[in-house]
Parts: sequence; C-alpha cells; structure tokens
Amino acid sequence: MDIKFIQFQSHGDERGSLVSLEDNKNIPFTIRRVYYLFNTQEKTRRGFHAHKKLKQLAVVLKGSCRFMLDDGKEKIELLLDNPEQGLYIESFVWREMYNFSEDCVLMVLADSFYDEKDYVRDYNQFIEMVNE
Repeated sequence: MDIKFIQFQSHGDERGSLVSLEDNKNIPFTIRRVYYLFNTQEKTRRGFHAHKKLKQLAVVLKGSCRFMLDDGKEKIELLLDNPEQGLYIESFVWREMYNFSEDCVLMVLADSFYDEKDYVRDYNQFIEMVNE
C-alpha cells in the first residue's frame, strides 16, 4: 500500500506558526467537507469503515492518534502527531483511529459532501468488494 503524507509549508516567528490549506494547491482535491474529532475518550476506536469514492486528508491539529489503514491486501499502522503534515487516504481503504491523546484534535478534509451510500461499514463486505 502506498501511504502518502503531504507536507505543509509552515510560516512562523516568535508569535507562533501558521499553515494554510488550499484546495487543488497543497490539498490534492477540491474541499467539499471539513470535520474534526476532539474530546475522544481514552481507549475509544473510531472509523471502522471505507469509502467507495471519497478521498480524505487527515491532519492532527493538536496531540496525536494512531491510524490503521487496510487496502484489503496489506495493513499499516502509523502515528499522526504533526500538524504540518496530512495523511492522504484514497478511496477503498479501511480505516480505524485509536490511541487518541487527551488533547487530540483530528481534522479531516473530504472531496465530497456526506453520503451514507458511499460508506462500507462491514469489513467482510469491504474485503469482498476489494477482491471483485
């Protein structure tokens, strides 16, 4: 599985840092939806789904969390802990997020509006679809 991180340009001085996100520039798609997770309880796992078409970019704005990505052939676990970097998640990749730090704020940019029909929420069905 080809894991893609997008490195953002950070601007800063003694006052702090700033990262600008622009669709079709440093974000590889037109941004249609933005959501974020915060106050995630200890030992909680999130995700447990894949998308048929949707592409996403996950950015941990504060703190850290772990991702497990699965394309049906390979599973990769990684740590997100850098607000200057985004994890690009293609369609048909199963994802689970866990080990959220107490202060974690995870922002996700998506290339489409919410559509329940785009979700695959059953792992066995996901594996069947990948192998078709």
